[in-house]
Parts: sequence; structure tokens; C-alpha cells
Amino acid sequence: MAQACGAGVPAARNPGVRLGVLLGVAARLGRDKVTLHLSPPIRSLGAWLEQLLAESTGKGGTGVLPIDGEALGEPDVYEEDRLFVSVRLAGAAEADQEAALVRLEAAGHPVVRLSLAGRHDIAGEFFRWEMATAVAGAILGVNPFDQPDVEASKVATRRLTAEHEARGGWPPDTPTARAAHPGGEILAFADEDQAASLGGAAGSERFGELLAAHCARLRPRDYFGVLAYVERSEAHEASLARLRDAVRDARRVATTVGFGPRFLHSTGQAFKGGRNSGVFLQVTCDDADDLPVPGYASTFGIVKTAQARGDAAVLSERGRRVLRLRLTGPVGPGLAALADRVQRAVAIRVPAPDEPAAG
Repeated sequence: MAQACGAGVPAARNPGVRLGVLLGVAARLGRDKVTLHLSPPIRSLGAWLEQLLAESTGKGGTGVLPIDGEALGEPDVYEEDRLFVSVRLAGAAEADQEAALVRLEAAGHPVVRLSLAGRHDIAGEFFRWEMATAVAGAILGVNPFDQPDVEASKVATRRLTAEHEARGGWPPDTPTARAAHPGGEILAFADEDQAASLGGAAGSERFGELLAAHCARLRPRDYFGVLAYVERSEAHEASLARLRDAVRDARRVATTVGFGPRFLHSTGQAFKGGRNSGVFLQVTCDDADDLPVPGYASTFGIVKTAQARGDAAVLSERGRRVLRLRLTGPVGPGLAALADRVQRAVAIRVPAPDEPAAG
């Protein structure tokens, strides 16, 4: 792959340049949601590609937003903001997913197919995608080697952690709305700017109304980002997959799920520095077990909470649309209940505060 991408290889035959041009030009034409489909044995490559693309290109109000882990749907659930990339391992193709790609292509969506003869070819994909990302960055006019907006969350985290240690706790944080789930509650919080954007729903204690109003902030070509500061497990991933499928199918928007605090150094850069087209749902929980940080008064749970609060504050300061949720009690039932409530919320047609009335 390194030889195939060499400086002496014409661009038309250079796999890194060809992919990079596709990514960059597609993004400039509005197809900036690169939806990844990978064969099951190499599915974890998606997490690496997610970080590479989002952190390298998501800045300066532009970028390529990677969509990893979103199951392929029927063509009518997609807007014209998608570029589909399939990385297929020989002998591991899924017939139903291949058929879905064919239907998407027939409907006019661009589909890129990359084939690996064996698992060791994944090393070549590392090289191809790194070069492609540099080429896409050049087309978009950004420097792929910096991460200017990641530092903002770090600064906010350090400040909040220091304030917690100084005061011995968190400042009062009154929920805007709450809903019960088996064994606990889902608490919703909106700062002053977010409350103004949500209109009257922010002043209501009805959780369903608030959630529906937040989902109504989605517009065509937007995306829905779930920022989940919870343990990454199969059960939790299943609930979040159900949640994101409901949003995509009802609102025809791309969806992404990031597990915190990992995503802060991945898609977090694009969320804050890329196009302002994200509607975010932050989900935190109470840690059942916690550990002290040696040499500090803080625990790892306190630092994680500071990271979550700091990131939400930075998103809000940047004019992003974000609603914070906190799960009390067992996390599994809380996430399952949240998925149920989001399914109901996206089915409700609620005019956003800035949307003109019909007629």
C-alpha cells in the first residue's frame, strides 16, 4: 500500500489519493457523513477510523463526520448528506448487508467498496486511510495534525475539578424535568442558553415534552450525537443502538454514539470544531464503584463528572444544541427506559422555537 500510494504514482491510480479526493469533494458537496460498514471480523476498525477522520478534519466549521456502528437502513431513511464506505473482508460478507448497499447505490447514494483479501491487509488500510485523511484535509483547507478544540474541554475539566476540591462538592444543579425508570430516575438539565433555545418546554416538568422539543431541534442534514458516560457493555450498546435507529428512521438524520470520556479525543473535536449541525444528548450515571486519584482529593468519578460537565458547557458556549441527562439507580434499566422514551419523542412533531408556524 505504501508503494501504491507513492509520490510517483499518478493520482488516478493512487489508492490513498483517490479515497481522499472522494472524502474531501463529497464533504464539500454536502455529503459529509461518512457512514462506515465493515465486515464483522474487522468491525473494530471503525472506532479507529472514527477517531482518525473526526479529529483530523473536524475543525474550522467543516470536516468529515464518521458514522460508525449505525446499522444500514432502507434508502428512504437517508438524506443526501451520506457517503457510504464498505470495507469488506473476503469470506466474511453478510448477504443482507450487501443487499442493503446495492439498494442504497440504486437509489443514488454514493457507495465506496474496499476489499481485503485477508486480515493482514488491515495494515495497508491504516496507510491508505491516513493518506486519504491528509488529502481530504487539504481539500477542506484544514490542518489534519492539530486538535484545537480538544483543549477547550481539558481546560473546563481542570477548572471544574479544582472548584469541586475547593468547595468540597458540586454547585447546585436543579433538574429541569425528571422521569422514573425501574430502580431510579432520568434527570434532565438545561443551562440558560439551552433553555432559551428549547422555549416553553424547558420550563415544563414533563420529561417527554422536553425530550420531544430537543429532538425537534433536528433539521435536514443535521446529526444526532449521544454522548454516553456509561460503561461500554453489550446490553448498553443494544439500548443505544435502538435509540439511534429510532432517531434516524423518524428524522432521517445521521446518528453517532460516543462513550465518554473516550470520545473527547475522537469525535469530540468534530462536535465542537466542525459544522454546527449536531444535536447532542449527554447521558451520565452514578458510579456504583469509585476509586481515589492518588495525591488528589478527587476520585476518578469526580474527574469523569467534571469531564462531562465541562464538555457540555463548551458545546453550549459554541452554540451547539445539547441536553444533559443523568441516570440514577441501575444504568441498564435506565438506558432501556431512555431508548423507549426517545422512540416516543421522535414520533411527535413539535415545531422548534425558531420554526415559523404553519400557514
